[in-house]
Amino acid sequence: MATLIHAQPYPARPVRIIVPFPPGGTTDIVARLVAERLGATLGQPAVIENRAGAGGAIGAAEIARAAPDGYTLGLATVSTHGVNPAINPKLPYDALRDFTPISNLASVPNVVSAHPSMGITDLKGLIEKAKASPGKITYASAGNGSLSHMLGELFKSSTGIDLLHVPYKGVGPALNDTLGGQVNILFDNLPSSLPHIQSGKLRALAVASASRLEALPDVPTFAEAGVPQLNDPSWFGLVGPAKLPEPVLTRVHDAVVKALAAPEVRERMRQAGAVPVGNTPAEFAAQIRAELERHRRVAAERGIRIE
Repeated sequence: MATLIHAQPYPARPVRIIVPFPPGGTTDIVARLVAERLGATLGQPAVIENRAGAGGAIGAAEIARAAPDGYTLGLATVSTHGVNPAINPKLPYDALRDFTPISNLASVPNVVSAHPSMGITDLKGLIEKAKASPGKITYASAGNGSLSHMLGELFKSSTGIDLLHVPYKGVGPALNDTLGGQVNILFDNLPSSLPHIQSGKLRALAVASASRLEALPDVPTFAEAGVPQLNDPSWFGLVGPAKLPEPVLTRVHDAVVKALAAPEVRERMRQAGAVPVGNTPAEFAAQIRAELERHRRVAAERGIRIE
């Protein structure tokens, strides 16, 4: 009697989620907030793997190269799919062609913070101090081609000041050196910096948000502080390699939506300063395209480019 062999339903083994930045940064925080509940919904563990370097390009390239079977997914950010492709012509991946957008997980405000030893309390004070000492104030970023790098360069060009860029291999090490006073200021996404702002180890000067934040009611938005060019928040989404099969895409997307609807996930995101999203693959794809085009325009206007 012939035996019919049926393919095992997806997923039949753990799912790897590549985070293209080190532990400690917002990308890692958002991924870990969602991964446990996502794994429970899928019925297999969702295992986080950090693959840092080159402003997120190393991890993003690994996601793009993976087999399109749903067992390797990863985080896409404004850095990996907007800034880096806009300013780096030598990336080993195409932000639009080499990925399958699944869903935007979270919208997150950005923040610029200073070490308390700087003795400044607002953005105006930073600008005045930078104008008095051109090129002397240092700013840390998650690496060349990262969003924090673009924010720093956009801040410089928008205010006519000169800051010294100090790139790191992710926000985690950049944050550590800013906390230690080795670097003066840091452009970051809010979740990774928020605990240190609340503890007084960093001084928040402005946030990128439509309105002031519940967690930081005394901190103005960039628009309020006179630099509206930096007032757009960030996003963190889930993607797979290109040509992810439709049944796998649907299965993962549905699991993401369920994970983001879980009360404990929503509350933990709120506490971290993030807003859960959970949009459709088509909506997320449009968001990625719009972000890339926006940063291409900014890069061309400001002459920002990595060779």
